[in-house]
Amino acid sequence: MSRKALISGEHEAAGTECTLPSGAELGPVDATFRKDPYSVLGRLRSAAPVYWDAAFARWFITGFDEVRAVLRNRDMSSNPLIARSDSYSARFVAGFRQASMEGFLQAMLWKDDPDHRRLRSLVSKPFGAREMELQRPRIREVAERLLDDITEEKFDLIKSLADPLPVVVIGDMLGVDVARREQFKRWSEDIVRGLFNPIRTAEETQLASCAAQELRQYFAGLIEARRQVLGDDLISSMIVAKQGDLRALTDQEVVAQCLLLLIAGNVTTTDLIGNAVRVLLMHPEQVAQLRAAPELITNAIEEVLRYESPAMQVARVVPEDMTFAGCPFRKGQSVQLSLSAANRDPRAIPEPDRFDIHRSDVRHHSFGGNRHLCLGAHLARVEAQEAVSALLSRYPKLELAEQEWQFRAWPGLRGTHELWLST
Repeated sequence: MSRKALISGEHEAAGTECTLPSGAELGPVDATFRKDPYSVLGRLRSAAPVYWDAAFARWFITGFDEVRAVLRNRDMSSNPLIARSDSYSARFVAGFRQASMEGFLQAMLWKDDPDHRRLRSLVSKPFGAREMELQRPRIREVAERLLDDITEEKFDLIKSLADPLPVVVIGDMLGVDVARREQFKRWSEDIVRGLFNPIRTAEETQLASCAAQELRQYFAGLIEARRQVLGDDLISSMIVAKQGDLRALTDQEVVAQCLLLLIAGNVTTTDLIGNAVRVLLMHPEQVAQLRAAPELITNAIEEVLRYESPAMQVARVVPEDMTFAGCPFRKGQSVQLSLSAANRDPRAIPEPDRFDIHRSDVRHHSFGGNRHLCLGAHLARVEAQEAVSALLSRYPKLELAEQEWQFRAWPGLRGTHELWLST
């Protein structure tokens, strides 16, 4: 249900109130939003690029420049533990506590400097652009092998390629048993569905708690084994990581980073691959252009990230009272940044609702920004580029099968349950 809310800029200055979407209406748990989030977000962005959402006690920011300003503001906090008890971020923390997952908040995603700098410094090297380019042949090999297993003329891309590819790749990097990839995927999805949802059910919380406990136990055992015999995997690297006078990672911190890499890397990259194939095949003339000039794949994936970002939102917490875009931000308030809305802001992006793989200087916020730029950005790009390239090369007459899109009702994420293709 829409509510009247305080809005920013000239509307607020004029004392105007208008009815705008709020609360659950601004996320995929709402059926209308799932079907067409961009109309909902566009209406809000036009009226109030900085908006007080009273239903969820948060600032909701949709403008490109405004989102960029918050992402670049080094004073803004990523730590939900400092949020007000009545804020949106507090709901998020409560879910972790109910699921006995507070240790997950030791991951760098929810840390500020100097803790964030320390954790990222000790973990980031294998995820650099150069290192990911060295991984490209292996990622293409995995994609090709998964395509070899497809025997039907009609198949579900999500199940056949988009789901398993990122699990296998990050599993190889971490040194986990990729034979358990379906179990890792289930654990990841249960955690996302239950812990990142502000209106989660008791059943979703319980499933998330069980999945989290199993994952923690699995990684704790793996860390202990690596302490006995080091390998050439990422977990071994984290165990022995040292840089200058930075304190080494504790076992709890290693577990937290592993959980973050496995969960965040799996779900969002699956959605990126699925979104890319769906959007491209909805524009057959651009698929033909991509087939004719395969080098366009790099720009094509950037345009997909802008047009249909798999990560729709990121959060911040106001560390001290301040004024932002003429609005009174108070200490401990939640700030939700709508990446999807910002990526389609006509004030910054010409013809933002037009998908164009030839678009020059593609600008988007889909990997966040500044010190919290997504650690796995290069990995996700390479995986999507190689998955889409391998798919189009394998199937010269690939088409979307007739189907009704079923977008997942997962908070902050954009992707379909299935994506049926015909060869």
